[in-house]
Amino acid sequence: MFWTTFKRVLESGWINFRRNGLVSYAAILVTTITLTVITGLFLLNAILHTTIDSIQKQVDITVYFTVDAQEERILSLKQTLESLPEVAAVGYISADDEVLAFRERHSDDYLTLQALEELGNNPFGGNLRISAHDSTQYESIVNVLEGDSQVARDNAEIIDRINFAQNKVVIDRLNRLIADSRDIGLIVTIILSFISVIIMFTTVRLTIYVVHEEIGIMRLVGASNSYIRLPFIVEGILYGFFAWTLTFLLFLPITYLLGRYATDALGLNLYTYYLSHFFSIAGVVLLIGLFLGALSSAFAVRKYLRS
Repeated sequence: MFWTTFKRVLESGWINFRRNGLVSYAAILVTTITLTVITGLFLLNAILHTTIDSIQKQVDITVYFTVDAQEERILSLKQTLESLPEVAAVGYISADDEVLAFRERHSDDYLTLQALEELGNNPFGGNLRISAHDSTQYESIVNVLEGDSQVARDNAEIIDRINFAQNKVVIDRLNRLIADSRDIGLIVTIILSFISVIIMFTTVRLTIYVVHEEIGIMRLVGASNSYIRLPFIVEGILYGFFAWTLTFLLFLPITYLLGRYATDALGLNLYTYYLSHFFSIAGVVLLIGLFLGALSSAFAVRKYLRS
């Protein structure tokens, strides 16, 4: 009995979908537009995160050591910092490397090089460049080096300064950018989904109005509300499925062209990203399409089941 009823519901939903013709095409078009925008948000989010990751890799803090700091102690501190969960990488530049880099930067400045020669010894100390996994973690790393910790107490005499204060403005702006981008993406997705439900609700109500007399007849002969409602939910699911198919086919050439001609500008190959993340992106978009179609149909048919 269950499978017979289930089969009839599916057949009725498919018949409604085919019979409505242009109205069905309109509902699919509306859903396709919504799913296209949502898919675009996924790709835009990928571009944004790639850009942010690139900026994060350029942001670091540098610990400068005194001239007389022994290399063994600096390397010991480097090993300690690398063991911290917040630290992604620590690069060591020795005092000798630092003076060589200084000479290269001022290779055309004779007076500066002459002044360096007159000093008679290397005025630079070594330094450690620290990169964190997340830009929000730099402050906690600095607290280990300057706060009330054993590491800070053991190395206070060899640490000259830390440039966190100079980089803090850039780091704080980066943190705000990351937080704002996530919030804006979530808000836009919610707004678009809400608008889509309203538009699809109106479109599906139009399809249901075409057969509202049939709904009245079905109620007169004793059909249950769920038996009447389910074919329309199936119809809404079909809208979502076909809209998802069109969205997927639409983004294949779009991402291919962007991947071929705009990879340098965007920071990643969108075509490769789209294919490699197909199941996660397409799966979520498919679920959204099916859910929007089913939800809109369920709301739209309520009026006729209450009257």
